[in-house]
Amino acid sequence: MRINWSLKTTCPIGPRNKLPHRKLPRNKISDIELTAKVYANTAAIEPQIWDALASQNHAIQNTSSSINPFLRHAFFLALETSLSAVPETGWQPQHILLFQDEKPVGLLPLFLKSHSQGEYVFDHGWAQAYEQAGGHYYPKLQSSVPFTPVTTPKLLVPSGNISHKIALLDSAQQLANHLGASSVHATFLAPDEEVLAEEIPNWIVRHDTQFHWKNKGFSSFADFTATLSSRKRKTIRKERENALSTGLKVQWIKGEDIGESHWDRFFEFYQDTGARKWGQPYLNRQFFSLLSQHMPESLVLMFAMDGDVPIAGTLNFISNDTLYGRYWGCARDVPFLHFELCYYQAIDYAIAQGLKTVEAGAQGPHKLARGYEATLTRSIHYLRDPGLHEAVKNYLELERDAVARDKNQLDLAAPFKKQ
Repeated sequence: MRINWSLKTTCPIGPRNKLPHRKLPRNKISDIELTAKVYANTAAIEPQIWDALASQNHAIQNTSSSINPFLRHAFFLALETSLSAVPETGWQPQHILLFQDEKPVGLLPLFLKSHSQGEYVFDHGWAQAYEQAGGHYYPKLQSSVPFTPVTTPKLLVPSGNISHKIALLDSAQQLANHLGASSVHATFLAPDEEVLAEEIPNWIVRHDTQFHWKNKGFSSFADFTATLSSRKRKTIRKERENALSTGLKVQWIKGEDIGESHWDRFFEFYQDTGARKWGQPYLNRQFFSLLSQHMPESLVLMFAMDGDVPIAGTLNFISNDTLYGRYWGCARDVPFLHFELCYYQAIDYAIAQGLKTVEAGAQGPHKLARGYEATLTRSIHYLRDPGLHEAVKNYLELERDAVARDKNQLDLAAPFKKQ
């Protein structure tokens, strides 16, 4: 059901839109009038419209393989239909759909939030400081994939039109003003979206690092480890041997071969990990069934099998060039089994399928020793209160310098053979 009001946004073409990587025409009218409509749930937006805007390659016909799995209408709908990301859990959808001449031209997935959980870009310190100064940090607006720290575009404009992307950010600011939200946050952005935000007043940039594996044309796991130092190769070989030394076997279960019994067992693993990390898991059992029904081609379960019994598992999502390792859990503590299922099997799968990248989730410098490289992640933030904006801006300038230094040290410590 659509909220019964619309935001109006006017996008001037001029110096503010002049970006290093795109020149905008100067011989057109000075203003483009666009309409931004806010939707209170994903179901209110046609799947064809959502997925067309989320397509990563506007030059080809829209297919599921051209869309990051975490941007698909089916993924957001599963989060909401399963009641995992809904107002009752602190995630109130406020998706912005942008129109020009009644034609949808852009989409910003957005939520009004009453907390900062499930985001993986931590602003709890900002909230605490603002509350202590007498402000109200919540509610805030958050553009992210709930519970999913993977880099994806957030300003979903398949034409690449910069004016439309700016209009989405401008609409989010207007919505924050209208709702009395303290701020707008867009996390785990594509690099070009960071560049865009740097050119717009009142938005500030934050950096962090994750660890991703890069496929440099490897034909096998041994081909990959040949690029590592001798000591690291031996360590990885021993870890893989020890993980499966008791006779465990690894099984890949893909797509439509994943049945409800598989999900039942995996959910037990997921609950165990979630209870230990967050107190209770973010996602419920129905969510995984909905994924299996509506986007099975994006899913791969990897189970460690003791005979016919799964004793550990991890869920992976697949795009046309990336494997995303997401949720892990186990019923038995086996040394190095986490590394085997979550990191080494992911590499095996990526090589076998010709994928370019493995993203193994947030945090974890221990991934560096296993051939995963430090990779920059980006987020942008709009803070309505000028005092809070200035304080956070100054902090982030220092933090970005620290992140850059840390990444440089991580690059130097990478386990690859020195050239």
